[in-house]
Amino acid sequence: MKYYIIAGEASGDLHASNLMKALLQKDVDADFRFWGGDLMQDVNGTLVKHYRELAFMGFAEVIMNLRTIAKNLSFCKEDILNYNPDAIIFIDYPGFNLRIAKWAKQKQFKTYYYISPQIWAWKENRIKAIKRDVDQMYVILPFEKDFYEKKHNFPVHFVGHPLIDAIADRPQVDEFEFRKTHELSEKPIIALLPGSRKQEIKKMLSVMLSVINDFSDYQFVIAGAPSQDYSFYSPFIKNPDVHFISNKTYDLLSVSTAALVTSGTATLETALFKVPQVVCYKGGWISYQIGKRVVNLDYISLVNLIMDKEVVTELIQNDFTTKKLKQELSYVLDDSKRSKLFESYYDLEKKLGGKGASNKTAELIVTSLQ
Repeated sequence: MKYYIIAGEASGDLHASNLMKALLQKDVDADFRFWGGDLMQDVNGTLVKHYRELAFMGFAEVIMNLRTIAKNLSFCKEDILNYNPDAIIFIDYPGFNLRIAKWAKQKQFKTYYYISPQIWAWKENRIKAIKRDVDQMYVILPFEKDFYEKKHNFPVHFVGHPLIDAIADRPQVDEFEFRKTHELSEKPIIALLPGSRKQEIKKMLSVMLSVINDFSDYQFVIAGAPSQDYSFYSPFIKNPDVHFISNKTYDLLSVSTAALVTSGTATLETALFKVPQVVCYKGGWISYQIGKRVVNLDYISLVNLIMDKEVVTELIQNDFTTKKLKQELSYVLDDSKRSKLFESYYDLEKKLGGKGASNKTAELIVTSLQ
């Protein structure tokens, strides 16, 4: 079978690459053509466009690049026609993918969507396009199945979360060697995950690091984003108990005692590594006010959203202060609190459906094509 896959972000590249490996196990003649990244290219097939060419973040940047986006859409449609795939697989990235799905459905291609757009958080009206243009949807969060089927009468497949496989299949880290390689002391490690964008990192790190003098028995390690150079972080590193490690977040989490985490997928990754955490978020005042009115959620962390209760503390906007951060970090370093968190983390992993998201999805796709 011929598969055309569209992933527009780094996370999509990871999950699509694992799906491709699973598809090759089910369909030895699988041929891939895709928009994605290096991980997909390492598996098999032909890379059409790298996701680095597609990353337009924020309203202003999108407006400035409308012509480029329109050209990409036209080129993608032409490329699909020339390739004539048996299936088109969309990986998240809804702004682009839903436009292609509409066109593809009209051209009578089979359309599959792996990792649903977060329409349960905002832009719920996209459900109309999804019901019209997507043949099969594979969701990775347990509450998404009820959202689609009970609220919108659209059947979907819950396949589990691919992060469980990504974390379980990674090589084990030798803690002694890790500390030695990165010149860390024997003190317990508190990981700092301040996000990936410069503006976000500046806001988060300054407050995260404001508590270091209150925790002198620990060392703080900043998880550097692959998109940012050390020179950007260096002004923040003024204390011998503050260290920096770039692009090794999973290795760092595997040896950490606790973590301060900017909201996002990192909160779920931290939980799956069984690391007690405090979730932090602070945006610009205008963006935050708009977000409050547009996003309809009780929590901002995936951990709490999935469990439908406050498992991890969220310090949002005006609550993200040195005083409150000190208080909550002390809390997650306390043994009794930690044991409760570990229990909740194990319940979380059960809710996520265990290992095998890529295999389940590949099996469903191949079966539907036979």
